[in-house]
Amino acid sequence: MTTKNIAGPLAGIKVLELGTLIAGPFCARMLGEFGAEVIKIESPDGGDPIRKWRVLKDGTSLWWSVQSRNKKSLTLNLKHARGRAIARQLALEADIIIENYRPGVLEKWDIGYEQLKAANPATIMVRLSGFGQTGPMKDLPGFGAIGESMGGLRYVSGHADRPPVRVGVSIGDSVAALHGVIGAMMALRHRDATGGRLKGEGQMVDVALYESVFNLMESLVPEFDHAGVVRERTGGALPGIVPSNTYTTRDGENVVIAGNGDAIFKRLMLAMGRIDLAGDPQLERNDGRVQRTQEIDDAIQAWCDTQDIDGALTVLKAADVPAGKIYSVRDMMTDPQFVAREMFEQHHFADGTPVKLPAISPKLSATPGHTKWIGPSLGQHNDEVLRSLGYSAEDIAAMKQDGVL
Repeated sequence: MTTKNIAGPLAGIKVLELGTLIAGPFCARMLGEFGAEVIKIESPDGGDPIRKWRVLKDGTSLWWSVQSRNKKSLTLNLKHARGRAIARQLALEADIIIENYRPGVLEKWDIGYEQLKAANPATIMVRLSGFGQTGPMKDLPGFGAIGESMGGLRYVSGHADRPPVRVGVSIGDSVAALHGVIGAMMALRHRDATGGRLKGEGQMVDVALYESVFNLMESLVPEFDHAGVVRERTGGALPGIVPSNTYTTRDGENVVIAGNGDAIFKRLMLAMGRIDLAGDPQLERNDGRVQRTQEIDDAIQAWCDTQDIDGALTVLKAADVPAGKIYSVRDMMTDPQFVAREMFEQHHFADGTPVKLPAISPKLSATPGHTKWIGPSLGQHNDEVLRSLGYSAEDIAAMKQDGVL
């Protein structure tokens, strides 16, 4: 048994979040989930736009409760000199700064990477943008959809006879955020190895959305460069690996069946009653099966037409064939695996209304992540953060009066 440290592995690490919407805030969210103190600077005029995105409760997005859990909300008018001065003070005290403005915006406010590094060489800044901090496209607005398109994901998503489709979540932003987390942890390790918070060597982590997506593109580059192959859309199938596709059962459910291992394919065919295909010498290896992809897919679909989802999964499980129903969130909420892994957390809104949030991943045995509070109200931590910087109640009141907060 390991003793769990509720403080988290990043306890004592201070993070300043400058930015809105998805990529930067998701990056900071993960650090906060594992114990970092995250101070999120928001505009006094409504705050992060994601507060109003998708399904709302009492005027605030349910998404906000997840995306900003464990964060402290500080409102600062960064168009005001005093607001920028406070942001700079926080940045110089932070271990990690996360920002997702267009390149050049922070420099105008005197809180760019080089400007902060001149005052504190240990500065670590994670910069997330559409196209990175250099190159001919650096100044263009970058959204996840553009990153997914330019990085290659959209081109290979969907069916060959239809236009490309998007994944049903903001995958480009989220993948960039994960690259930001990885980069932040590597930069923090380097800083600590070179002298620590006061004397160590900081660095800039330059994350481009399109490059983060591009990093997932498997063998696209060598396949094209060496063999001239352009990977195309293949619908629900795994290209060049047969059979691995999505099929529909007679009750209208969708199931992924991955019978692409040689021995697995044989077990699958026998379970379906297709002894002819199980014993066909041409189908013993994947290269032979690829030549007869449509025939194999048709055979599997014909079998699924005779099965409901539960029956199909029972047969496939007994045959040790990897298969799974395509889950909706309704399926997830009652699934024994999700429940056993404690993948939902029960929390409450300020008015006492209960709400479930997704649990924190990955699961660390000794220092797991922890939700201390759900997304804060706008400016909820103004007084707390400013008092920690040495401002008096009178100072804070005056800044509110002057439109700084």
